Amino acid sequence: MNGLDWAVLIGYFGVMVAIGVWSHKRVDNVSDFFTAGGKMPWWLSGISHHMSGYSAVMFTGYAGIAYTYGVTSFITWSFPIALGIAIGSKLFAPRVNRLRSRLHVASPLEYLKNRYNLSTQQALAWSGMLLKIVDVAAKWAAIATLLSVFTGVSLNQGILITGAITAVYCTIGGLWADALTELGQFVIQLLAGVSMFVAVVLKLNDKGIGIFDAFDQPALHGHGKPLVGPYGTVFLLAFLFIKLFEYNGGMLNQAQRYMATAGPKEAERSARLSAALWLIWPVVLFFPMWMSPLLVHAQKPDGSDSYGLMTEQLLPHGLLGLVVVGFFSHTMAMCSSDANAIAAVFTRDVAPVLSSRARAWGERSGLIAARVTTVVFLGLSMAVATQVNSPTFKDIITVVIKWVAGLMGPIAIPMMLGLLRPFRRSGPTAALTSWAAGLFAFWLVNYPINWNVDGGVPLQYQVSVPLAVSLVLYILIGYLKPEDTPERLAIIESVNTDGDSAAAAAPVPAQAQAPAGGGEVLRD
Repeated sequence: MNGLDWAVLIGYFGVMVAIGVWSHKRVDNVSDFFTAGGKMPWWLSGISHHMSGYSAVMFTGYAGIAYTYGVTSFITWSFPIALGIAIGSKLFAPRVNRLRSRLHVASPLEYLKNRYNLSTQQALAWSGMLLKIVDVAAKWAAIATLLSVFTGVSLNQGILITGAITAVYCTIGGLWADALTELGQFVIQLLAGVSMFVAVVLKLNDKGIGIFDAFDQPALHGHGKPLVGPYGTVFLLAFLFIKLFEYNGGMLNQAQRYMATAGPKEAERSARLSAALWLIWPVVLFFPMWMSPLLVHAQKPDGSDSYGLMTEQLLPHGLLGLVVVGFFSHTMAMCSSDANAIAAVFTRDVAPVLSSRARAWGERSGLIAARVTTVVFLGLSMAVATQVNSPTFKDIITVVIKWVAGLMGPIAIPMMLGLLRPFRRSGPTAALTSWAAGLFAFWLVNYPINWNVDGGVPLQYQVSVPLAVSLVLYILIGYLKPEDTPERLAIIESVNTDGDSAAAAAPVPAQAQAPAGGGEVLRD
């Protein structure tokens, strides 16, 4: 990178901070900070939903998969995400929106106290927060890895720079700042992605290789197959189920995008836009990665540095800075949205249980607590990021695929399926048992069993077994020990019914109480 590239990068950071400062004026209370007051346009929510699912892991970990295996990087990642969101646009998006509009909550987990009980809510909240710290840590490490390729700064310096800038704009501007910066980041990503696509096509033409016959080259032998290596059919199906839950609210930040729209129909349109973007745009981003074995020789065994090396070789200064900005835009979009979601969970769900003072927070004190929590979460995730390549966590892609995908199901299943009428019989016993058994299955498959199997347990089973265990137990226990009380049925009806009929569906749950931060009383 030269002075022009640095100017582009610094200018980008400046714009992100400016958007945060401007968004500060739109945040008057906790609802504005966490759900944009339900005033976000569906198209902005959809773009924000799409962008908050990316990170620089795509340009490191998934670039390595593309370098090694080819198109399976798309077939087993962005395609199941697109399909999962498309299904969720009808199944989950309208219901998640009604959590805010009907139950007047600001955290996606806030309704669990009445849908199940306080113990279930706390179990999912704490495990979700801890998993998010590890997840975001992997994202910081990924962008720092790329930054080191281009600038030579150390991993820790890259983590500090990226995290500090993100903390400024997402802390002062809340979800509005996240969404508006993600809109700007989407435009930057568009320019950077197209620039890289064109540069690779031109370079291939110089070598006498056309787009359509590139996969016939010896260096790309087998790269055109959809399912190869550890990424087989079982992995694809497991990933589809995981992403169905994760990208429709299981990882919390995407749920906030649905909650931020004015109503259920707008949330549905938002999800459809995000699904379409996930189906089309990643092809443009992945194509250079698929072609990378023809253009560069990766220095790292997993090929995670291939995209960075290719960018340095193919792009002129200025455009190089734009692509680096694109890397940052992906990571900052996801990490800032995660920070906002976790701040919502802590201040709305956890803090009131831990402290009587938290239960008495007014609008101003609740907003201050939300901002402080955001900074603390970012700090913890940055600290963990410095350990991502340690023996405990191994490499970046291992953290993202194994830990996040493997642990997502047990946490998300009670939260997401609890919204649906067919699972109304599943109560706190089913929720807690499925959660605990899923976490235990993850530990068992990934460690004791993995250590005692020649070659280890295949990746597809490492991520699918915890999900399967949780899903089966949640459904089975619901039928064997139904806990569908009138109060719980009232919650389910309120998020499944449109119009005024929802208000009369059932009496107010007996355990409802005013949430922290001066919110309204929980009601149908």
